Amino acid sequence: MAPRVGIVGAGQLAQMMAQSAISLALELVVLAEADGEPATRTGAEVLLGSADDPDALRRLAERVDVVTFDHEQVDPATLDALDADGHVVRPSGTVLRFSDKAHQRTHLGAAGFPVPAFAVATDDAAVEAFVHAHGPRIVAKAATGGYDGYGVFVIAGLDDLPADARPTIERPLVLEPLLTLERELSVLIARNPSGDHATYAVVDTIQRDGICNETMAPAHIPAELADEACALATAIADEVGSTGMLAVELFVTADGLLVNELAPRPHNSGHWTIEGAATSQFENHLRGVCDLPLGSAELRAPAVATVNVLGPADGSDPRHRLADALAVRDAHVHLYGKGARPGRKLGHVTATAADPDAALDRAWQAVERLTGETRPS
Repeated sequence: MAPRVGIVGAGQLAQMMAQSAISLALELVVLAEADGEPATRTGAEVLLGSADDPDALRRLAERVDVVTFDHEQVDPATLDALDADGHVVRPSGTVLRFSDKAHQRTHLGAAGFPVPAFAVATDDAAVEAFVHAHGPRIVAKAATGGYDGYGVFVIAGLDDLPADARPTIERPLVLEPLLTLERELSVLIARNPSGDHATYAVVDTIQRDGICNETMAPAHIPAELADEACALATAIADEVGSTGMLAVELFVTADGLLVNELAPRPHNSGHWTIEGAATSQFENHLRGVCDLPLGSAELRAPAVATVNVLGPADGSDPRHRLADALAVRDAHVHLYGKGARPGRKLGHVTATAADPDAALDRAWQAVERLTGETRPS
């Protein structure tokens, strides 16, 4: 009998996991904050509750064979308690701790992986000292809770930090120099408890306002650098003991590759895999957490690109322009069913083509038709 899978969170990642679960005949239960979240419309069983509530997490665990996640905003200690009681949690609390940027940087640095110069600040003095050593400007990141550019600040001193972002022991900041980057990359790697891997093509990621807004596969990099990035991601997946998907975000600098961040779950930089790879990241995440054989991560087209669909500035809903976008050849529209508001992530478009730049142009054609806004220069 196929495993019954519980997903903590009912956002767009859970929605896309649910689409893959249908093909695998897996039964899903999603823990949703409220009715109407994207994954509640997929036919999965819905359990209402908060990821912050240990009782809700326990109720979910008692109804399924394995618990997994569409986000990492979960207390690892609660997951440790579920594991101790015999519930299967994948990725484990130990792996989820690597979503804490302070833990991540400290552990990876001590293990010998290439990371930027950094400090974990728990008071104002540590910030001032790091600015003095690495300024005139530095990057300060909330160790936990940040996403899509939130909780990330480029500062020249304490006065540039919002009052509620000042570091404390309970809410540390990770500090790093403002690096000169040649490009940013992402490597997605699926892993199951048996230790098998499936590594996807290295992708270029283009950040806009702190959000990974565009991806192109394969990345515009030499084969030797791609091989190095894949080997680095594999070593990190083994080091942290990941199960399911792990996204390894990398900086390319004049001195080589540096590890930026880890995300122990399906990731925005892997949405292209739905149309662009033999097995999507969402299917391989489910295969991984259920300890099933992993699917091939090979490209299905010469090049694939994805662009986020963000809410237009005028507040209009891209769904009203869907027909125009669907007319773009080889462009695949994914809308998440969220209420439209300016800047909100409402979906994405993936396009295939003979080369990455052509694929990106095609994806943008569909996005411009959806949003009524032109591609940023």
